[in-house]
Amino acid sequence: AIILVHWLLTVWGCMNYMFPPSYAWGNFSVLAVGIWAIVQRDSLDAITMLLTGLLLTVLTDIIHISIFYPPNNYLSNVKRFSLGMAIFSLLLKPVSCYLVYQMYRERGGE
Repeated sequence: AIILVHWLLTVWGCMNYMFPPSYAWGNFSVLAVGIWAIVQRDSLDAITMLLTGLLLTVLTDIIHISIFYPPNNYLSNVKRFSLGMAIFSLLLKPVSCYLVYQMYRERGGE
């Protein structure tokens, strides 16, 4: 469910081409690692990489949103929706990090 929600929010966040391709590449790469973590349920490396990737995308999302946020007179409805979904994804990532950390502990991590 974590991967599906973040995939949907990332797709909606990339709808308007307002962010550079690095926003999409970073988020979709972490989601690909998340699929690897789902497929290999006994792999501690996959869940560690997912947790690290989520933490790194929190930082890169803050940078992308703060640098590429347009002035108010250039905000159309589509841009406003796209930015809202990117911000919502950013706000949801700490909760996802906590849930992934719980999965890490279940798989035997310290």
